[in-house]
Amino acid sequence: MYLTQFRVNTGRFEARRLLGSPHLMHGAVNMAFPELPSREGQGPRVLWRVDHDPQDRPKLFIVSPGLPDLTHLVEQAGWPALETPGWSTFSYGEFLDALREGDTWNFRLTANPVHNIRRPGDKAGAPTKRAAHVGPRHQLGWLLKRQEQAGFEVVRKPADRQLTEYGDEHELIVRDHHPLQFRRNPANQPMQDVRFTRVTFDGRLRITDPVLLRRTLAQGLGKAKAYGCGLMTLAPVGGK
Repeated sequence: MYLTQFRVNTGRFEARRLLGSPHLMHGAVNMAFPELPSREGQGPRVLWRVDHDPQDRPKLFIVSPGLPDLTHLVEQAGWPALETPGWSTFSYGEFLDALREGDTWNFRLTANPVHNIRRPGDKAGAPTKRAAHVGPRHQLGWLLKRQEQAGFEVVRKPADRQLTEYGDEHELIVRDHHPLQFRRNPANQPMQDVRFTRVTFDGRLRITDPVLLRRTLAQGLGKAKAYGCGLMTLAPVGGK
């Protein structure tokens, strides 16, 4: 497994196009690998996420079972005239192997919180439809329902700490709610409209099952993984 960071040059037109389109970024990330892992089964897959620092400098993170080559991204959305390669890749497997039960980490997860509902007017027994959770309370609940099977628990605040604005007691905030929509043209199929909601969770977790958490970090959490959702990363408590 590998973790790769790529700094995006927003001064380039193609970089702004990629940042504005999860579909185009998905294609650009896939081009970094001569062969993509199968999406079937329980193996690791390619995950990606775009983060923005306080100065609004975007950085692309990629987790992958194979080593990526981002030369094409440097040419499109980086600084191709510089001598440095434009991205940094680290051995992620060693980090995953070192995770232990009871360890506490800060985490960031960009995800697509959804649930299945029947809409008013649907007939009894009609199939449910996938719908986005639209409020932070429900989005937070989506994550808390999945924490046990994902191998962690979100740390609770001390009794003297103030609750969040939506009345939650966990070390967790929900931010950057983005409804997204684009059209794609699958092979030999008519054009399709893709709609999903992307939100980011920042919080603190305690590892309850290292095996399950390693799977979560390698396979992602939730839907829309091809479009920049599902990637969870960890950082030391007290670190930036």
